[in-house]
Amino acid sequence: MTLNVLLPLSLAFIMFSMGLSLVTDDFKRVFTHPLAMGFGLLSQMVILPLIAFSLVVLFSLEPNLAVGVIILAACPGGITSNLLTHIAGGDSALSVSLTAVTSLAGVITIPLLVNFGMAWYAGSTETLALPLGAMISGVFMISTLPLVMGMLLRHLRRAWAVRIEPAARKAAAFLFILIVVATFMGQWGNIGDFFSEAGPSVIALNLATIASALAGAKLLGLERRQAIAIGLECGLQNAAMGIFVAGTLLANSTMVIPSVLYALVMNISAAAFILGNREPASGFLFSR
Repeated sequence: MTLNVLLPLSLAFIMFSMGLSLVTDDFKRVFTHPLAMGFGLLSQMVILPLIAFSLVVLFSLEPNLAVGVIILAACPGGITSNLLTHIAGGDSALSVSLTAVTSLAGVITIPLLVNFGMAWYAGSTETLALPLGAMISGVFMISTLPLVMGMLLRHLRRAWAVRIEPAARKAAAFLFILIVVATFMGQWGNIGDFFSEAGPSVIALNLATIASALAGAKLLGLERRQAIAIGLECGLQNAAMGIFVAGTLLANSTMVIPSVLYALVMNISAAAFILGNREPASGFLFSR
């Protein structure tokens, strides 16, 4: 089986395993904790893409790399955000809820943002063309449908789903690493060619996103645990989804590069984030 087959199957399993951990209460927090949820969703679905669009202009990225950054910014939170939020002492329930809402909304938000980005660069390169309907159906089949199936299994066979969920999450984390490593190796030549151009913008996107989330949370008077959850949720994107959209749906090897680089960068920044917030009394990234 080629990577083109393994990638969508692996991503589908990752989203299915995420669905196994979700319950209806995860969506109710939109109404029971409106300020934290509202700001988290605003940060993830509006502010993050705006930062991405600003950076591709600031760094004058060539069209394929620019769209690759936009694809990455359109993706929801990654599979590790919930676990790392817990380790960092953040609000795990809020993190799970944000992942749930943005992942389901991705069937609409990802195609819209990506197609807007491609329209923005229309005429700059012949590779930037994909019908909106094709992308919606692709994201739905690989992301939304497996997620809903996992949630449905959790609802119908709760005890069994709870029992297999830890193993499924570990398998999903392994598959995520496999996707990134396989893509990194397959795109090694392109990464070497474009690292100096794409690297700074990817690093800037990660740091600016986390910083804006923390600053906004502080201005709104959110609890420290909520700020940590929102910061990590925004900083840890679903790079596997970005690789799938760029590499499979768009079949563009250059657009894949920002997602591959981001998968490496975000784990380094997440480690620093966790260390900086390990003890409430000494957390330098957010104190309250």
